[in-house]
Amino acid sequence: MPAPLKITFAGPDEALAPVVVVFLGKDGALGAESAARLGRGVAARIKAAAAAESFAGKAGQMLALPAEPGLGERPAHLLLVGTAEGEAAKPRDFVRIGGQIHARLPKGRVVSLLANLPERPLNGGEAADLALGLRLAAYRFDRYQTKKKEEDSEDGPASIQILSSVAAAARKESKTREAAFSGVELARDLVNEPPNVLTPVEFARRAAALEKLGVEIDVLDEKALKKLGMRALLGVGQGSEQESRVVILKWLGARDEKAPPAAFIGKGVVFDTGGISIKPAQGMEDMKGDMAGAAAVVGLMQTLALRKAKANVIGVIGLVENMPDGNAQRPGDIVTSMSGQTIEIINTDAEGRLVLADLLWHVKHRFNPKFMVDLATLTGAIIVALGQEHAGLFSNDDDLAARLLKAGQETGEKLWRMPLGPEYDKQIDSKFADVKNSGGRNGGAITAAQFLQRFVDGCPWAHLDIAGTAMGSPQTEINRGWASGFGVRLLDRLVALHCEG
Repeated sequence: MPAPLKITFAGPDEALAPVVVVFLGKDGALGAESAARLGRGVAARIKAAAAAESFAGKAGQMLALPAEPGLGERPAHLLLVGTAEGEAAKPRDFVRIGGQIHARLPKGRVVSLLANLPERPLNGGEAADLALGLRLAAYRFDRYQTKKKEEDSEDGPASIQILSSVAAAARKESKTREAAFSGVELARDLVNEPPNVLTPVEFARRAAALEKLGVEIDVLDEKALKKLGMRALLGVGQGSEQESRVVILKWLGARDEKAPPAAFIGKGVVFDTGGISIKPAQGMEDMKGDMAGAAAVVGLMQTLALRKAKANVIGVIGLVENMPDGNAQRPGDIVTSMSGQTIEIINTDAEGRLVLADLLWHVKHRFNPKFMVDLATLTGAIIVALGQEHAGLFSNDDDLAARLLKAGQETGEKLWRMPLGPEYDKQIDSKFADVKNSGGRNGGAITAAQFLQRFVDGCPWAHLDIAGTAMGSPQTEINRGWASGFGVRLLDRLVALHCEG
């Protein structure tokens, strides 16, 4: 794995590095603070270069200038970054801007970044967001590459120093962003791991490592799961040589440790062949990522522990492998879930909902949470509906849904609310059991959520279908890998806004 990108904060008068990043505004306007730091001659040359290149300073627009005499001990290269927004634009997204800057920085160089907008200096939170975007964009997963191309030997800048008049405040704010990055990094690593390495037992071992941060860990093996009656979950993994596991992670950071917790539940199918209802061979390798919901929950718990969140939070992940051997679950089988409800198996590739059904019931009745949110790469149907720009949000509680939507807008991990309703139940009503695990193609993401709702027993609940956003993720300013870590920053923001007093 590449060494983490070194980012530090220093005062505005610190010596400049060989590469300097400068923010410009409308028509290439340079702020007074940056102009004073660079000097009148350099500021004039920047203005002239911007005019010559028709650099309008629009958000996301960048212009690299060659070595500039008169900056620091050696001539410095300049990267001009536009920040001008339209009249109806949303507030600037400095996490995204940080990612954009990282993509244009030269490899292996030391960089100074002047944290001044044309109209004012960045505040501490904005500078910290900029650093978070730089870190997210720098992430790479290459631990299994024994031979690297020469051009990839230095994949990004050597270090970045952010020069700010509020450096102390930026360092303080950056601590929470570093915790968020650590959680996203962990989630991305887990999703990117190959399935022969990340078995259910190995996943449970890595999740249990959070104990060193103060997270209470309880790992349930198959004997314990049978005793609890998690037959729906165990049925998914019964065709695999790999034993199933459930991991319960507790972070009790509230003043009252007995106060009802928030609960987050993750689907952790470490590899999904589809079982007897086997998937096509093409693209099946991507099914190593069918545990992205569980990865997000573990990443979230690490973030909360690192930043010492003042909230009680439970994370629960169900870890199974769906394989088609002679002992595998069959279409037509009927299993009795932990809730006592019987489920007719129509399609063994609709397995994630079986895992979540037992977990939701267990969490509701063991922990009595204030609300539950589950995350799952559950259906291809949600990708058909929403593409890869939004995750699907289903909820039985309007307040919880609104809070999740707001947290998604603030972090850029966007959600779109989808419908639930009793009219969809007829698609999953079974002739032979209480419910069947697949309602067919039409409204597939909705009927899957409708199935899950039968196991929450009235608890305020939301289901996030992250099939399009968590693995095989779209390339963005802050994610250039296969796994995005979607959900960690979203849910951390939800906890910060609504669970910490």
